[in-house]
Amino acid sequence: MTAPVSSWVTRWAHLVPVGGNVLDVGAGSGRHSAFFAGRGHPVTALDRDASSLAAVSLFARTLVADLEQAPWPLPGESFDAVVVTNYLWRPLFPSLLEALAPGGVLLYETFAQGNETVGRPSRPDFLLARGELLQLAQGLRIVAFEDGFLTQPERFVQRIAAVREHPAGRPQRFGLEPSASAGRSLESLGSEDHE
Repeated sequence: MTAPVSSWVTRWAHLVPVGGNVLDVGAGSGRHSAFFAGRGHPVTALDRDASSLAAVSLFARTLVADLEQAPWPLPGESFDAVVVTNYLWRPLFPSLLEALAPGGVLLYETFAQGNETVGRPSRPDFLLARGELLQLAQGLRIVAFEDGFLTQPERFVQRIAAVREHPAGRPQRFGLEPSASAGRSLESLGSEDHE
């Protein structure tokens, strides 16, 4: 049975530009690839396990690559969203950021220190240090960040939603709640308190 789509990904998916192309890193069986394809996004699913990606090829471009032993397989390509869940390979961070187009969204969620007290992964190599995703996203606009404990299943996680702003022009507007703020900017949401 395929795991459900991450609630973090679904919560912040509205930040991805309409029709924007999505890179699903460590896609596995493709739960997030299927989610974004279902929302009308072209998706590239990247994983080292060809058998996991077999079903994903029905709705996404697939690329089999060992990200820990080979060079970045998508040099020069950029994406409107880069999605990573339950995967951590620190040398990959610069490539993930380079792959993020202006206006693009980084949605990242994985295990954090403390997880060794409740299960696997437990090795420090696979657990984010305190605030590590904030360091990764330096230079991006942080829309949301969480670092803490979740239940069902019990796990310690860090997760971030961050946007690479356009280099010039009017600032982008990021709604914090897709249903309540559709079409409204953070500026307009905040200004209501001062009227």
